[in-house]
Amino acid sequence: MPLLMLDLDNTLVDRDAAFRDAMTTFLASHALPEDDLAWLMSIDASGYAPRQDVARAMTNRYSKALPESAIRTLLDRGAADRVVLPEATRDALGKAIADGWTCAIVTNGRVAQQEAKIRNTRLDRIVHGWVISEAIGHKKPAPEIFHAAAAVVGASLHGAWMIGDSPHADIGGARGLNTPSVWVSGGRPWTEAAYQPTHVADDAATAIDYILSTSR
Repeated sequence: MPLLMLDLDNTLVDRDAAFRDAMTTFLASHALPEDDLAWLMSIDASGYAPRQDVARAMTNRYSKALPESAIRTLLDRGAADRVVLPEATRDALGKAIADGWTCAIVTNGRVAQQEAKIRNTRLDRIVHGWVISEAIGHKKPAPEIFHAAAAVVGASLHGAWMIGDSPHADIGGARGLNTPSVWVSGGRPWTEAAYQPTHVADDAATAIDYILSTSR
């Protein structure tokens, strides 16, 4: 069966929306300035900023308002408890599996947080497996994490596709493997001059549908 590799954050689930919701609730709960939301989103950098750096910045800013432990709990659970798998994406995954694709999530991040997202959205009941960078010691775009994903689900990278929102981690990683890819743009323009994805889609469901239509 062909392998379909999928990024998690801001591809299968809208991690930024979940983080924004968590931070909005955090600010309101502690009577902190609403205007701080833009700052929190900036230091988070869509989840690419190291957690310890975000925790340190928030602790420095809010140490008089609440304990450091509250900030660390928020960063560990806030977004993970709020992510949602869109029905269109759930349906598209179901169609891919019905068509004979093996689906594997390939995500950078910490095991506890990423597995919480996978289980909270019941993706664990849909996909065939997943790999998380913390668990294997390699981050996208390193080829090792993609090889690990194929091994976890007993599939081959030959004929595989990669879907993701990160030009560097996802599309760059696929390029390093000579694997076709679909970039989930979310309406953003492609700005990388050195390489391009095989296809561009607005969201994961559309990306999956494209791959299914071109592979029949």
